[in-house]
Amino acid sequence: MRKQQADGSPNSVPNPKDSLKWTNVLGVRISAVNLKSATGFIQKAIEDGRKEYVCVRDAHGVVRCQDDPELRSIHNRAFLVTPDGMPLVWALKRAGHSESDRVYGPDLMLCVFEAGVSQGLRHFLYGATAETLERLQARLLARFPQAQIVGTYAPPFHKLSLQEEADVADRINRSGADIIWVGLSSPKQELWMARMRDRLEASMLIGVGAAFDFHAGLKRQAPRIIQRSGFEWAFRLLCEPRRLWRRYALVVPTFISLTAFQRLGLRKFPIEDEVFGSSAPKTAAAKV
Repeated sequence: MRKQQADGSPNSVPNPKDSLKWTNVLGVRISAVNLKSATGFIQKAIEDGRKEYVCVRDAHGVVRCQDDPELRSIHNRAFLVTPDGMPLVWALKRAGHSESDRVYGPDLMLCVFEAGVSQGLRHFLYGATAETLERLQARLLARFPQAQIVGTYAPPFHKLSLQEEADVADRINRSGADIIWVGLSSPKQELWMARMRDRLEASMLIGVGAAFDFHAGLKRQAPRIIQRSGFEWAFRLLCEPRRLWRRYALVVPTFISLTAFQRLGLRKFPIEDEVFGSSAPKTAAAKV
């Protein structure tokens, strides 16, 4: 039986992983962190030699989890699921986690790079294209001259064969990386991290999506005031209307309506940790 926090919210409970606190947003465990604390938890996990992965999550990703039990399970088994969107930050604050704040993927990447210099952390960049990785590496090293980027890999556009995946794992392992930054689209990066976690010796896998393009200077980020407003989706829609209009036409009303149902107690969204697509024993799936 889960214990409630002092705030009395049934959705705000200790995470079994190191008692990291979280709240339940539509059946997805969102970590009660801010940029500083998320960076600290990642550093400590690496120091302790743990092997984990981190999902950087927004409302769109939470909505996708509703119809994808495997993706939902991947999030709920992550070391951290950081609140990348303001609606998730607001949900954490409503649950009593007043210190929680947005942990935006591009910001997390820079913060961990900066903090990792004194630790001597070794970074590997996985995703995007060879050209993007070249620009990204150059710009990161210009900003953090003492950072150790020990390897990069731009995967082919086709699905990797088992042999190709084995070769990639060997290449990354030989680099001696502590952190693998994964810059694929969602949910590809979450599926890749979960699938490859046991094959990789690096302590931490962190999926940051478009952060590669942003830090490589290939895409424009929303101004900070828009990022904090909760309307970053509108900025992105204006920048890429043809690609994104269908996504936001579905995500925005779906997220608002489902979170309203959850808050009013009209529908339950239990946390499920069932492991899909592996040989690990499965737990009984909870009923919604």
